[in-house]
Amino acid sequence: MGAAAQTIQNASYQTMGYIKSDGTIQDKSYRTVGYIKRDGTVQDASYRTIGYLKDNGTVQDRSYRTVGYVKDNGTIQDSSYRTVGYVKDDGTIQDASYRTIGYAKDIPRKWAAFYFFFQK
Repeated sequence: MGAAAQTIQNASYQTMGYIKSDGTIQDKSYRTVGYIKRDGTVQDASYRTIGYLKDNGTVQDRSYRTVGYVKDNGTIQDSSYRTVGYVKDDGTIQDASYRTIGYAKDIPRKWAAFYFFFQK
């Protein structure tokens, strides 16, 4: 991924926001709304920790409770191992019924999964 911000789009290709290569999350007006740190810590715009993305694909909330999983094949599961969606290799984001809900091309799979399925 290059230095420029990568666009996150909804199913209608409308821009929802951006994720920069350093993990900065911005809304569609380029206001910073959060950060994904290299160690997997996810923070809001005020640098409060809101969750964690573990190397093994586990997604945790701020209290280290597991809220889901991002599998290597792009399958996204909730904490009960129910499939809630998919992040395809080309950046297409699908819900559990394979309906396209968005696009996150050239964004790490775990980041895209957090943005679409786990951020509150």
